[in-house]
Amino acid sequence: MADNKSAHTLLLAQPGKPETRSYSDYDSVNECMEGVCHMYEEHLKRQNPDSASITYDIRQLFEFIDQLSDLCCLVYQKTTNTYAPYNKDWIKDKIYILLRRQASKNS
Repeated sequence: MADNKSAHTLLLAQPGKPETRSYSDYDSVNECMEGVCHMYEEHLKRQNPDSASITYDIRQLFEFIDQLSDLCCLVYQKTTNTYAPYNKDWIKDKIYILLRRQASKNS
């Protein structure tokens, strides 16, 4: 079941050439989505090293995701004892839901 929020999740990322491939693992889908946001924030910090603070909107985050050579998640499925793959569109959907929840908690 893809919406199992506490499922172990692997994030596979390739920003550019094959040598830029990396992976991260998280205890939940939400933690993984926060990790994608953090990846973008680190990218912004490298691009703007003199900025004291960095802001962005979800459209900019999604453009960053689309520009990556590859980005996908493998989410553990307890019922089958396997990992199911999910693409950039699924990741963007999950990030949108996560950020919308965070915004409603802060307002």
